[in-house]
Amino acid sequence: MRVDERDPERRDEASLDALFAAALAARERAHAPYSRFKVGAALSDEQGRVHAGCNVENASYPVGTCAEAGAIAAMVAAGGTRIRAILVLGEGDGPVTPCGACRQRIREFAESATPVHAAGLGGILASFTLEALLPASFGPETLGG
Repeated sequence: MRVDERDPERRDEASLDALFAAALAARERAHAPYSRFKVGAALSDEQGRVHAGCNVENASYPVGTCAEAGAIAAMVAAGGTRIRAILVLGEGDGPVTPCGACRQRIREFAESATPVHAAGLGGILASFTLEALLPASFGPETLGG
């Protein structure tokens, strides 16, 4: 289906569908033998490309990787520099939002108004701005970047 680029609402809905599908597919490939809590994340970059990641646990717990970190690494490896929107998908009754470290990772490549969507297997459960999740944040501009 081709989305009419002149209709921002339809374009945003199609983008959200693409993020959900990519996060769901990534979640299925997660390596979570210890917690059994699989997470997928997908983001769109400044060119509208979708990049996904999944959590990868490790027997030495601190060296595991969050799904958001994987999606950000995929974006950077593909040449992306800005996060337009990100979706995190986990299982459970409530929304799964990025951990504190991932909120800061997202902030490196996103603006305060960037949408962060929390989804479950059935769809979007909540949407936030990055500012709502990480108020008064420290970002690249703080260091003159």
